[in-house]
Amino acid sequence: MLNLGIILVVMGMYLFLMPNKLAIGGANGLAIVINKLLLPGVPVGIIMVIINVILFITAFSVIGKGFGIKTIYASFAVSLLIFLLERFVPITSPFTDDLLLEMISGIVISGIGMGMVFNQNASTGGTDISAKILNKFFHLDLGKGVFVSDMAVTVLAGFAFGLKLSMYAALGVLINAFIIDYIIEGFNLRKEVTIISSKFEEIKKYIIEDLERGFTTYYGEGGYSGEKRLIIVVIISRREFVKFRAFVNEIDPVAFLTIKNTHEVYGDGFRKL
Repeated sequence: MLNLGIILVVMGMYLFLMPNKLAIGGANGLAIVINKLLLPGVPVGIIMVIINVILFITAFSVIGKGFGIKTIYASFAVSLLIFLLERFVPITSPFTDDLLLEMISGIVISGIGMGMVFNQNASTGGTDISAKILNKFFHLDLGKGVFVSDMAVTVLAGFAFGLKLSMYAALGVLINAFIIDYIIEGFNLRKEVTIISSKFEEIKKYIIEDLERGFTTYYGEGGYSGEKRLIIVVIISRREFVKFRAFVNEIDPVAFLTIKNTHEVYGDGFRKL
């Protein structure tokens, strides 16, 4: 998942953002700005490596060793891939003349990749590290942390490439923030299912033996029928829910189910608190 996220980040940047000089924040955006203003002869990939080395110490000391190691790997992988693409598959001009289309394409692809990388407790370096620090100490969503961190780079892009590109970049940073949070929430999505059924024992056995999940039961009484029933509450993944719903439908088509989406579940069998 981490490697796939890295590849998507590189694809979005190299194919769409870099040819259009869209500095959508991050070390990549800052590298594009520095390449334009200060070091036009130095490849963007090399500049990204220099920027990330400066920030690695922060990742290790403030956030932790696990995050730091993964961030080093991800950031160097992104920088290396971009450097190799610049060398062997150079892109001299954008694919189309539609700047907005190219920006949205690049942001969506790289944003999905960044969400996947963040979900693996890593980052692609640069201002993403700042976003992780904001998330840790101020409990700001990672996407919003990226937005706060990247706006400074976007302002600098205005001096390097003009107001028009800077405004496009600002829009891109905003879209990127929403995409990152949406992807992270999607990875952590679980289904909280409440079941009222006469086939209590069969459902209980299926949850324990087939889904290998725990559950909670409590007694309820039908407001209309006055009938007392055991009610089951279980939290499962989306994939498990599809199987579970098919099983319940097979053994008790008149069972009563309510389903809620929940994005944060902590405890045994799920994420550590």
